[in-house]
Amino acid sequence: MTPTPTPPSSPSPDRVRGNESEHEDGTEPGHKAGDASDTGPTQSTATSTTTTPNESTMNTTTQARTDTRSGDPLLTVENLRTVFDTDDGQVQAVDGVDFSVHRGETVCIVGESGSGKTVTSESITQLFKSPPGSIADGSVVFDGDDLAARSAEELTHIRGARISHIFQNPQGALNPVYTVGWQLIEAIQLHQDIKKDDAREEAVDLLSRVGIPEASARLDDYPHELSGGMKQRVMIAMALACQPDLLIADEPTTALDVTIQAQILRLLRDLQAEFEMGIIFITHDLGVVAEIADRVVVMYAGKVMERGSVYDVFESPSHPYTKALLECLPGHGSLGGIPGSLPDPIDPPEGCRFADRCPYAMEECRTGAQPAFESAAGDGHEVSCVHYQTADDPSVLERVGADAAVGSGEQRSGRTDGGTDDGQERTNGGDHRE
Repeated sequence: MTPTPTPPSSPSPDRVRGNESEHEDGTEPGHKAGDASDTGPTQSTATSTTTTPNESTMNTTTQARTDTRSGDPLLTVENLRTVFDTDDGQVQAVDGVDFSVHRGETVCIVGESGSGKTVTSESITQLFKSPPGSIADGSVVFDGDDLAARSAEELTHIRGARISHIFQNPQGALNPVYTVGWQLIEAIQLHQDIKKDDAREEAVDLLSRVGIPEASARLDDYPHELSGGMKQRVMIAMALACQPDLLIADEPTTALDVTIQAQILRLLRDLQAEFEMGIIFITHDLGVVAEIADRVVVMYAGKVMERGSVYDVFESPSHPYTKALLECLPGHGSLGGIPGSLPDPIDPPEGCRFADRCPYAMEECRTGAQPAFESAAGDGHEVSCVHYQTADDPSVLERVGADAAVGSGEQRSGRTDGGTDDGQERTNGGDHRE
């Protein structure tokens, strides 16, 4: 059964997916049961079944998210094109991407490996190496300032101060030869005119806020002395050192077991409310998306296929690719897959880039430009699909909705039972691990 987004106004059950906890009591190695650093949730986090919200719940959720998105967007990305020059040609990693993020809002970008979601997040502050990478077109307007037009030197005053990043692997992000305190104090002093003693006090406060017990003593620990969950909490503390307006989290829970995943997600929600941050959350795990997202951007081969509220995308998926991702989730009978592979990013095909893997593709899907966005079900729910541009054959669109409805359990034409075509890696949760 497809994970159902939890209304922000109601208690949030732990429904994220992941590996089994490393201990039966829900603690990590080196932790005693009941250790305050990683307190386990009150119910199982591994459940894969949820209930569908009723109409009153949906109305409450819609109102809450409307309030969240009031005012101008904090970040507006328009027609973003990011390319990489290689010996074989120019890779079009991100091609014409549009989305926005408001203060206090979480926007999840999802898609399989190679879809361009990580490069999209890196393009906001130009974290990619240049050359070979560059922004070829588009704008990234952050609080009225177009970051795409800024130099690397100018962006250093934005990174870490107003926009912070959390990366997937805290073990690789933390320097093993320096203590946690040294690294956190350095991050604080880099963006604040503050004495070292004051920075140390602030570091202790940050570690306490992210749920690390005995924070003062932990400052003298080296990264290898901390558990995986605690290392990720340190990374979150470093990202929040200057109280950023926008937090970009790239697969921050992938390397953690399911119990710690749930705790980190709760922590991010609490800190978001405290700091009124906008969050861009990159993930392959649709269970995490259902848990934390306000809006969802579905990407494929550098293009946005569908975007809308998490409820609209999960309850009324409108693009065949979105439907295929959701059908890859466990709980739909045989674990399915998406036949075929991503198109060549150096020489992408005309028309819809998903056409060669789409069982509903027509000739017009393979010609011209990527289909323009059309309104689907729900306010702000848009889909880039030719079936939404024509009324010549409305039965085609009805068939897409009926035959590929999430949870139908029916096999679509061109699908193989239980996996992808020969030679293709099986998907889990709609994405290959990046």
